[in-house]
Amino acid sequence: MLELSFEQMLEESLKTIRTGEVVTGKVIDVKEDEIVLNIGYKADGIIPRSEYTNESNVDLRTLVQVGEEMEAKVLKVNDGEGQVALSYKRLAADRGNKKLEEAFENKEVLTAKVAQVLDGGLSVIVDEARIFIPASLVSDVYEKDLSKYAGQEIEFVITEFNPKRRRVIGDRKQLVAAKKAELQKALFEKITVGQTVEGTVKNVTDFGAFIDLGGADGLLHISEMSWGRVESPKKVFKVGDKVTALIKDINGEKIALSMKFANTNPWANATEKYAVGNVVSGKVARMTDFGAFVELEAGVDALLHVSQISKEHVAKPADVLAIGQEITAKIVDFNEEGKKISLSVKAMEAPAAAEEAPVEE
Repeated sequence: MLELSFEQMLEESLKTIRTGEVVTGKVIDVKEDEIVLNIGYKADGIIPRSEYTNESNVDLRTLVQVGEEMEAKVLKVNDGEGQVALSYKRLAADRGNKKLEEAFENKEVLTAKVAQVLDGGLSVIVDEARIFIPASLVSDVYEKDLSKYAGQEIEFVITEFNPKRRRVIGDRKQLVAAKKAELQKALFEKITVGQTVEGTVKNVTDFGAFIDLGGADGLLHISEMSWGRVESPKKVFKVGDKVTALIKDINGEKIALSMKFANTNPWANATEKYAVGNVVSGKVARMTDFGAFVELEAGVDALLHVSQISKEHVAKPADVLAIGQEITAKIVDFNEEGKKISLSVKAMEAPAAAEEAPVEE
């Protein structure tokens, strides 16, 4: 019977390993770019940085400590230098793919951080397994710039799973749409015409602003932004502004909003404030051939007829007045029902010569 040498006995006592096998080892050394494992084999196992993480510049000493136990996948039994080439990342990817397969079959909602923003969509990683979310499946509305998603945690479902072709497709769009539908239903169940609501400006156009009410958008038309005139919604609102408004009308899924609150209606106390004979001041807001409209306050305009501008003959208001000019005049007619007020400067200059101001047709 042959006696075995010490080296032979030592080798016999050590386990054998194969490519593709999963081994467990203890970390005996960590360098900036590689991890050394004692895996109970005649050679140590080496995990280079590229086989541990997708981050290219990370210092492995900040992630792994000597003495830790970890599993890895055998890439090569001999890496050419007598050591075993291992991969932690690929083992995690295998397990991640298994997790993704189960999530695909069960239609499970997954959460992961966006690892990369690509030209055609987003790349996310679950346990080192990569999922691609096409731009068309990122949201329920078209988004040209996806950069805002970089580093964000997002929810999605797996709609296509084919790891052999390295094709694993995620879908966030259907979750966003479902969430919006849920919020929309809840919103329409609680809102009524005349109710005061709060929202955030989502978009501003030339004709109004769309307000996100948390489930649906409401349109605040330019004519409903103030009791006074609004030249351009873009001069009043910007995206992100908080708005308090009234629900003016609900028509199917369309919501019309208004900021004309009853307690701020300038005509509420106009009868006393603008009684015939009162002297008032205002600014010329616009002019026509027959007269000038003077803004007494936001939402209250009065007509200064061309015949009432001066005791001297005035051919056109523009000959003696300018937009924005401050004038003082006497109220000579007040029509509460029609919300019409007539002014006369001539009555201030020469009351005896004042004529009854013509009413605008």
